[in-house]
Amino acid sequence: MNRHEIDSPYAWFRLGIAMLLSTIGGVGMWSVVVALPAVQADFGIARGGASVPFTLTMIGFGVGGVVMGRLSDKIGIVVPIIIGGVSLAIGYTAAAFTHDVWSFGIPYAIFAGMLGTGASFAPLMADISHWFDKRRGFAVALCASGNYLSGAIWPTVVAWLIRDYGWRNSFIVIGLFCLCTMVPLALLLRAPAPAHAAGAVPVSRAGSGTMGMSPRLLQTMLAFAGLACCVAMSMPQVHIVAYCGDLGYGVARGAEMLSLMLGCGIISRVASGFVADRIGGMPTMLIGSVMQGVALALYLVSDGLMSLYVISALFGLFQGGLVPSYAIVIRECFPAKEAGGRVGVVMMMTLLGMALGGWMSGEIYDLTGSYRAAFANGVAWNAANVGIVLFLLFRRNRRARGAAGVAMA
Repeated sequence: MNRHEIDSPYAWFRLGIAMLLSTIGGVGMWSVVVALPAVQADFGIARGGASVPFTLTMIGFGVGGVVMGRLSDKIGIVVPIIIGGVSLAIGYTAAAFTHDVWSFGIPYAIFAGMLGTGASFAPLMADISHWFDKRRGFAVALCASGNYLSGAIWPTVVAWLIRDYGWRNSFIVIGLFCLCTMVPLALLLRAPAPAHAAGAVPVSRAGSGTMGMSPRLLQTMLAFAGLACCVAMSMPQVHIVAYCGDLGYGVARGAEMLSLMLGCGIISRVASGFVADRIGGMPTMLIGSVMQGVALALYLVSDGLMSLYVISALFGLFQGGLVPSYAIVIRECFPAKEAGGRVGVVMMMTLLGMALGGWMSGEIYDLTGSYRAAFANGVAWNAANVGIVLFLLFRRNRRARGAAGVAMA
């Protein structure tokens, strides 16, 4: 089989396939949310019990990114994506024949969440990073946008299917659709990676590699940075609907703000890729984190209806590029052959941050009776993220200056 080059027309074709796979595979994350009321009514359980499958799925999604990412490092992306398509079919079909929340949630989380959706996000971002150099940031950001596109498309489709055919039949249809589309698309990615993609980190991109730290320490700091930024990010994304209800604007207004936020997030992800190609992943991450903190602070000082629409749009524009920035930084600092596993670990921590932040904000609201303290908590976590990124950027620049001085000597 012919070996294609970095930044070649085939690389752009491969990016399009990766975005499509990410959009299809992301259904495992979004459909369980849409199906929650129907599942609750069918099983005759409380809302808390009906939320268990979502929690299990998010955990599975995070773990699956690591497992499938490391598998793709060893044998390439094709087999993990095929496993993902088959697993989504198994998970949805198995869930359709269950009669209680645990027999529904466990197989769904393992097959649809961990092995299915887990294969269609972090591993694909890592794989596409091998195929670009000049436009790597843009390519990784576009690939990451598949997850947001999935969130924009699938909820409407799933709601229509459940309304007309019931959730059980809908799940069987979704599973078969994933199987029949993801497996053939995966076979289009069989071309071997470019010959020089698996080598050492390019000095021009990485600056000073792991910045004088051990790879494990740098990985840990990036993981905690991802956790902190997504604890902050989760506050508006998880609670904006309830917040608008509390203010008397109605949940429909909150849902509109959430859609606006996610739509602007797609724009942000693409724009951040352009920025990263020019200034690098770490400065792009710092800009996004600082601006996310500004948007969170704006929620503290204004709660008018129109101002909330504007702030939600700004929040989406500021935060959308943060997640793909981590993948770009990892490719700048670590060997390409380790990208899948390392990106998977950081993405798992971002998902843990989303889960932790959503729960924490709810607890703070219960204790204080207001979301003001919850927004302040988000600002504090965001400040921690800014601190970590500033430290890493300082280390990188100092190492780069030292290396330049040695070269001149």
